[in-house]
Amino acid sequence: MLIKTKIPDFTLRFATEMDVPLILQFIKELADYEKLLHEVKADESILLDSLFRRKSAEVIIGEFKDKPVAFALFFNNFSTFLGKPGIYLEDLYVNPDYRGYGFGKTMLSYLSKLTIERNCGRFEWWCLDWNVKSIDFYKSCGAEAMDEYTVYRLTGEKLKMLAQEF
Repeated sequence: MLIKTKIPDFTLRFATEMDVPLILQFIKELADYEKLLHEVKADESILLDSLFRRKSAEVIIGEFKDKPVAFALFFNNFSTFLGKPGIYLEDLYVNPDYRGYGFGKTMLSYLSKLTIERNCGRFEWWCLDWNVKSIDFYKSCGAEAMDEYTVYRLTGEKLKMLAQEF
């Protein structure tokens, strides 16, 4: 099902299993932009299982004149304070050749609408500190930085070490 937007020839749609190679391509392009390509461990089989078998996240594809130019990957989180789920945006990526046309803002706007339609209390995401263009863009959309929080992460061996203490 195509979702029409206010931008002529720009549509959105939910990804299908056939989009897995495209999703992986977008992930790698974003990782390269963020100078983190070396950290990408995902492959097509992992994405197929995670996105379409286990339904751990959802993906929206942005198409301009029927050509995929953007994607957003998101999933539910939960706010104990609100007692409601939220939508967490893991990745938003617009191909560099198609930036500046409002595609990213349109995708954020659609996800905001989806957050409300699904009766979620929040729409959240992270942004790298050095990515000033994105920070300025998010602020122009009305987003507020949650500067009083620090993100903590366990992965790899440190994750295994803590799990072994149980």
